[in-house]
Amino acid sequence: MEESKSVNVPTMAAPPTPWSKNLAEPEIDDSAYVHSFSNLIGNVKVGANVLIAPGTSIRADEGTPFYIGKGSNIQDGVVIHGLEQGRVIGDDNQEYSVWIGEQSCITHLALIHGPVYIGNQCFIGFRSTVFNARIGDGCIVMMHALIQDVEIPAGKFVPSGAVITSQQQADRLPDAQPEDREFASHVVHINESLAAGYHCFEDDACINPIKEQASQMQDKVNSNDYQSVSNMSLSSEIVNQVSSLLRQGCTIGAEHANQRRFKTKSWLTCSITGTSEREVLSELEGLLSQYQGEYVRLIGVDPMAKRRVLEMIIQRPGDTPGNPSHVSTTKHLDKKASRKITSSLNINGNGNTNLAGEVRSLIQSGYHIGIEHATPRRYKTKSWLTAPSIDTHSESQALRTLEGYLADFQGEYVRLIGIDPQAKRRVSQTIIQRPDGQVSPTSSGKSSYSGSSRTNNGSSSHTSSSLSAEAISQIRSLLAQGYQIGSEHADKRRFKTKSWQTCSPIDSSNESQVIAALEACMQDHSGEYVRLIGIDTQAKRRVAEIIIQRPGQTTNNTTNNRKNSTTSSSNYTISYSNNNGNGNGYSSSNLDSKTIDQVRSLLRQGFKIGTEHANKRRFKTKSWQSCAPIDSSNESEVISLLQGCIEDHKGEYVRLIGIDTEAKRRVLESIIQRP
Repeated sequence: MEESKSVNVPTMAAPPTPWSKNLAEPEIDDSAYVHSFSNLIGNVKVGANVLIAPGTSIRADEGTPFYIGKGSNIQDGVVIHGLEQGRVIGDDNQEYSVWIGEQSCITHLALIHGPVYIGNQCFIGFRSTVFNARIGDGCIVMMHALIQDVEIPAGKFVPSGAVITSQQQADRLPDAQPEDREFASHVVHINESLAAGYHCFEDDACINPIKEQASQMQDKVNSNDYQSVSNMSLSSEIVNQVSSLLRQGCTIGAEHANQRRFKTKSWLTCSITGTSEREVLSELEGLLSQYQGEYVRLIGVDPMAKRRVLEMIIQRPGDTPGNPSHVSTTKHLDKKASRKITSSLNINGNGNTNLAGEVRSLIQSGYHIGIEHATPRRYKTKSWLTAPSIDTHSESQALRTLEGYLADFQGEYVRLIGIDPQAKRRVSQTIIQRPDGQVSPTSSGKSSYSGSSRTNNGSSSHTSSSLSAEAISQIRSLLAQGYQIGSEHADKRRFKTKSWQTCSPIDSSNESQVIAALEACMQDHSGEYVRLIGIDTQAKRRVAEIIIQRPGQTTNNTTNNRKNSTTSSSNYTISYSNNNGNGNGYSSSNLDSKTIDQVRSLLRQGFKIGTEHANKRRFKTKSWQSCAPIDSSNESEVISLLQGCIEDHKGEYVRLIGIDTEAKRRVLESIIQRP
């Protein structure tokens, strides 16, 4: 204790407060080192050979006491504090606000806030937070993690960025791997050497043996301790992917296929029994050698969800162990296939795809590029599989990598993902391949390319669209009002039960991109009902529901296929008119003048309009069913929506409802259609 004070250890009694009245002082073992730029307050017990680095703040002024076991190190910037309420039982069966066991490492800028128990030989990563928790012996907590209100069993691994706030999450954590412990012990060893150096850095007789020992240790590390992967036949991308999967608690598998089986997707399973990163990588190397001249792919499996999270081709025919092609590129396409893929990626004056421009825009904006693929079955359930990301700043290299993916996933959907690494969100989703081989953009993000040859300067530019002029006009109107566009589809059975399913989201406000996305939804769900949704994002409500496709209607229909306005109206149930409500705009309406007058009168009085329908059986029992809600107060829009309800329920009763929203009662029920 005397020696500690002689080196100006900044310790002091806890200041008098309502929760701390005994003015207790820290108890520090003589062999511990507390840096002069750290701060210890109150009842803190520091064991032998403990290092407390510069910038730490250990305050036992509210929650108390604290215990730091022998051989542990508290690194730069760590804060340890505790609440007045709440205690943990230490290994000596006494109550503590914070207990840190022996040989544990609390790394830079971590926050330990009691009540907390941290067992022996634990590692708490940089900037991680532990509050009201118990961490068992030998746990490894990586960087920027949050652990709160849970008990983590001994020997578990918490990945970087994890938020563990429920016991179920804690119980599902994977076991720490040998390489994780190797990393943690390496950090601890460095800080133990640092503590020894602090003790005798001014004494040559003391410091020279430490220097010699450190030099010998470095030689040993360079020669034995860390296995280099430079001589592996696996690329760094594969190594990183395996490491990432293991840290997430996934299991690793592999499959292989010769060229015939690859074409039919008849992969054969390989056996991987290793659980550590080094064992898995070693087995993968063996598989590449064993199945030289075949395709080999890496499989990542989530054992809890019982599903695949990754399928990654790591070898192709022609690759040799020690000299593989890049996992994301294909160097062995024949000329015909190469020309086909290259032509699909090139910019065509009359084409629908400007993929090179999209890739260029994403790279120049600093975004990452990802790839997802799905078979037709997976596409319908939106169960996309993730391929390795394209980690390059070279446009040409990115396009070559995309060529490889299109070849690898022929007969599947492939979509390009733009990722903002700062905000950790997607900024674009673009389908670049479909099962029929067609490359067609379906952008649902803020892409930089139009995705269509159509322009916004007139309806004539949409002559090749499968959407009617009315639908395109409605899209333009909704976008001009700041609304978001969405789409839904339903087969005949789901249409009758109003069980619509959502198509891929459309986040763009660019007219041509929205139209391209809607056309893609219509193409993907030909033979089904497809409707356009207008969404007021501020009020979080729908402002329009427009059926733009019905069963039996092909996606190649154009305005030339429609003989008259009546046919057009039947194909597109809801088409908002630009008329001014003077009656002239309703010449083609199937509503009589009396109904139109009723609608006009209700709207002028501030009432809300609704509709209901019933077949003959339901009509007899008065079991009416509601049509799509009408949230508009615009006369032409309301009439269009009424026409839509009538068209959707031909052969049924349809009635008009007038609703007083203030009194919450109906003011009118008028049948406007009978079977």
